[in-house]
Amino acid sequence: MTVTQDDLSWFRDQFNAVTDNIERVIQGKLDAIQLTTMCMLAGGHTLIEDVPGVGKTLLAKSLARSIDCTFSRIQFTPDLLPSDVTGVSVWDRDQSGFTFRPGPVFANVVLGDEINRASPKTQAALLEAMEERQVTVDGETRNLEAPFMVVATQNPIEHEGTYPLPEAQLDRFMMRITMGYPERGKEMAMLDAHSLRSTYEDLKSVIHAEDVVRMMDVARQVHVADVVRGYILDLVEATRRDPDLLLGASPRASLFLQRAARVRAAVEGREFVSPDDVKKVLSPVLDHRLILRPEAQMRGVSIHDVVSGIGAGTAVPGTRAGV
Repeated sequence: MTVTQDDLSWFRDQFNAVTDNIERVIQGKLDAIQLTTMCMLAGGHTLIEDVPGVGKTLLAKSLARSIDCTFSRIQFTPDLLPSDVTGVSVWDRDQSGFTFRPGPVFANVVLGDEINRASPKTQAALLEAMEERQVTVDGETRNLEAPFMVVATQNPIEHEGTYPLPEAQLDRFMMRITMGYPERGKEMAMLDAHSLRSTYEDLKSVIHAEDVVRMMDVARQVHVADVVRGYILDLVEATRRDPDLLLGASPRASLFLQRAARVRAAVEGREFVSPDDVKKVLSPVLDHRLILRPEAQMRGVSIHDVVSGIGAGTAVPGTRAGV
């Protein structure tokens, strides 16, 4: 089935409605807002990593409130148990049997606040839900309702009392994004907008969960030519050969690059993916999956530098070097 211009026009209208709505609360961070929304429409999960107070939690809450869907928040702490995330079966005297009480993971948008403060065992409770959209408790598997997205936050500066996410967990996040500090003018506008009360309190939903599912279906119909798929594989394979990297990107990264690029093409109103779509999502999709060699770290090389170099050095289809 081929996507139509009417579908793409509707897609763009819905996308802009959501991002404009969130921007009423979070000023000056349109890139982070768009990437988080794109990640949801690509069927992925987002890790927002930045210092405290820059709007990580507010972004996730604003995205959920902009959509008429279910939302839950999990405040990760060292004493949080896996059952506190997935749910638990309790004895019901009236029915003379066990009744399942679903945990907060049973929601359309799940905010995992400060995910690196929970123990690895509790972090792992999210693995099945994030990858397979299902939860297994007491031998019974329960499916999660679409759309389903985990937006996790963590502070990269404070390490005391935290448990770094293992590679298996990091690889399940489609994107890792940072917020950064706002520009002076935007921060001034924020002081004015939030002087009396938070604008988040006035935020209303602008689309429904069913609209998100339809938007995801529209994005899946965006065409990806074989040469563009080859370009994605060239980029991923370059990470596996790079001398500064100890660990390159997984095959899951290739899938995520394609899915994210499809959404970006739809946002731009195109029925096909261009190499530029791939390059625009390259850093958010790849950065957190790669591991630098110790000697590269000693030279002051960063993951972002390596990914940028790979993006610049890989031949683009349609150019003289990439034909």
